[in-house]
Formats: sequence, structure tokens, C-alpha cells
Amino acid sequence: MKMLMKEWKLCMHPTGYIMLLCAALILVPGYPYGVSCFYMGLAIYFICLTARENHDATYTLTLPVSRRGAVQARILFCALLEVTDLILMGVFILIKSLIGNMPNPAGLDAGVALIGEGMIIFAIFNMLFFPLYYRDINKPGKAFMAAAAAVFVWIVIEVVGTYTIPFLQDILDQPDPQHMSDKLLFTLGGLALFTGGTALSIQHSAKKFEEADLSL
Repeated sequence: MKMLMKEWKLCMHPTGYIMLLCAALILVPGYPYGVSCFYMGLAIYFICLTARENHDATYTLTLPVSRRGAVQARILFCALLEVTDLILMGVFILIKSLIGNMPNPAGLDAGVALIGEGMIIFAIFNMLFFPLYYRDINKPGKAFMAAAAAVFVWIVIEVVGTYTIPFLQDILDQPDPQHMSDKLLFTLGGLALFTGGTALSIQHSAKKFEEADLSL
């Protein structure tokens, strides 16, 4: 808990708060809603960039904490931001359903399945960004470009899939509460991928960070 507080007080970047507000993009008609999750990935990049500029790694390792503990704190802090983003998405999905949820021509409609989609996007981002970032914490841009490219490939597949893949088109992209059991299973699968992927990210990132030469 103390390390999470340290991450919030010393590494949190203003874009972290701003990008949480991007969950409101769900209220915009005809918007690819998965992109709102990408914006949180951009905020995480700025958090890691701020940590580099503030020499956070040097300071953190003067504390009674291992490199693995430092990695775990950063990734868990970012995962909490992602979960908060998903909760806000859920709030705006509910608001949209109350004011009139029109079909979305640019990907999944605002509904339960979209939360599962967000979890998958965050899982992809975490599994790519953090292990690459902790290979060399002085080059967060390279890690972000790789993770962002993968996320956008997935979003394109999702958008195109709502017109070409029967499961996406006929089940997930239908208004709630249609096919709710299938949508809930999809969302639970997204949760499993997000949880397991983030755990694997911590494991691989910690190994990379323990091998990294911070004297460079």
C-alpha cells in the first residue's frame, strides 16, 4: 500500500486524470469506443516518462524495496487506473442506455461486451508495454509504440469484425439485454485475460528489471 501511495504522489501524471474522463467518449455517436482505452495506455506512458525524468528508479531503490517490488507497485498502480477507467466506462454505458443507445457503426455498441473488450485491450497493452519498458526504463517510447501498434491492430479487427465475424456481428454487437449470457461469458473471458496477462506482465517485467543495468 505504501508503494502504491508513492506511485500516486510521485509518478502520477495529469494525463492520468484527463484520460479517465475520456471514458465519456462512449456518449459520442459513431465513435470506436475501444480507442478510449488506448488513451489510458497513453497516460501510463506519460507516467513512466515522468518517472524517468524524475529519476524515480534511483530514488525507489534507495528505499527498503526490491526491484521486483518496485515493478509490482508500478504495474498494480497502472492496473488500478485501468480498472477505474473500466468502471467509468460502465457508468457512461448506463447513462447512454438511459438517454437512448443508438447502434454504433464503428465497432461494438455500448454494452456489457464493451467492458470485456476494454479488458482485452488493457491485457494486450500490459503484456507488451511493461516487459519492453523494464528492459530499458530510459526508453519508454519504444515500448509504447509497440504496445500501441498491437492495441490498434486489435481495435481494427474488432471494428471490421462487427461486419464480418458472425459472433461479433450477431451476438456481441447486438443491443443489451440480447444474448446477455454470451456477452457475460465474453466479459468474464476478458477479465481472466486481463488478470492473468497483468500477472504475467509483472513476472516478466520484474525479471527484465532485475537484469537491467541502471548505471547507464
